Amino acid sequence: MKDDFYRIRRLPPYVFAEVNALKQAARAKGDDIIDFGMGNPDQPPAPHILEKMQEVLHNPRAHRYSTSRGIPGLRKALSGYYERRFGVDIDPETEAIVTLGSKEGLANLATAISSPGDTILVPNPSYPIHAFGFIIAGASLRYLPTASSGEEFFERLKRAVEFSVPKPVAVVINYPSNPTAEVVDLEFYGQIVDFCRHHGIYILSDLAYAEVYFDGNPPPSVLQIPGAKDITVEFTSMSKTYNMPGWRVGFAAGNKELIAALGRVKSYLDYGAFTPIQVAATAALNGPQDCIDDMRALYKERRDVLVDGLNASGWKCPSPPATMFVWAPIPDQFKEMGVMNFAKLLLQEADVAVSPGVGFGEDGEGFVRLGLVENTHRIRQAIRNIRGFLAQHGADQDMLKSA
Repeated sequence: MKDDFYRIRRLPPYVFAEVNALKQAARAKGDDIIDFGMGNPDQPPAPHILEKMQEVLHNPRAHRYSTSRGIPGLRKALSGYYERRFGVDIDPETEAIVTLGSKEGLANLATAISSPGDTILVPNPSYPIHAFGFIIAGASLRYLPTASSGEEFFERLKRAVEFSVPKPVAVVINYPSNPTAEVVDLEFYGQIVDFCRHHGIYILSDLAYAEVYFDGNPPPSVLQIPGAKDITVEFTSMSKTYNMPGWRVGFAAGNKELIAALGRVKSYLDYGAFTPIQVAATAALNGPQDCIDDMRALYKERRDVLVDGLNASGWKCPSPPATMFVWAPIPDQFKEMGVMNFAKLLLQEADVAVSPGVGFGEDGEGFVRLGLVENTHRIRQAIRNIRGFLAQHGADQDMLKSA
């Protein structure tokens, strides 16, 4: 029997598997692991969302096959969200589609628009599906730095187009970024839209963290740029905004041709999300939005406790302006061992799990991602553990004394 299937051969080893195995083994022994590794919201959806779900569950018609494009009311609700939030007009019939989470949407669009021999431009580090969706589809990747590199980003983008044969099909962008928590402004989006329109390259934007921001400056959408819809599809999600990760509801909006291609592929693969889930998602978008304010306040409090505590313990890390993650350089005394060994050591000696940055691409070496998914009591416990861990391994004693 063949055991080396083409697409499986193209997938690299799952970097997080090593840390996950150690985490499971530690828990099996009874160790209390404080887990910052996963970006998995720990709060329930708002009551009005759950109530709508329960209401629709009792309708016998709601248990039939749904539609892969999403029910009309949900697509209209997405259109309303784009108008309110970004001032962007989205036609719910031709420019919007419901996906089984933004991850599934991006993976299926990769299947629709790319084939072996095509080149896709992907940021590094980046959320794994941004690269692996296209690897599974058979395409080749060329990596770009993240936006924080400034002019280097556009220089590398220009070189990628100039020296790639054939010309790249699409570029993936993700701001606010998972894992780096970087944000960009409309000036950045304007530059990339002008460049990609000139060269005939599609833009695939992942805006899953649009509502998870802390500085009072809402992240923009690339679709706000005039002409962006000529070449762009943007993915959004209910997972983080409304605490609905397990419900698997996301969206794609923008270019009609790309939306149609995604819809064509989806029509062969799924019947869409369970109808009561889609109706409840509609209620979320159209209903009271104070639950989003509560979500932001929760993550901001956790961010502040974690970042302040780590810095006071001698582990210098920046405070993220958005997302539910802290992207932290590993302390200097551990850099020689590499981030994978650091993550294992932290787990074994401090009972704290983090995501090693190399799991998001080779440029993630030297960084870890910490998810804001534990309550403040557990975060403070983790900081105490980390403080002892750093002291044991020779952290700057003057820094610890001043903390």
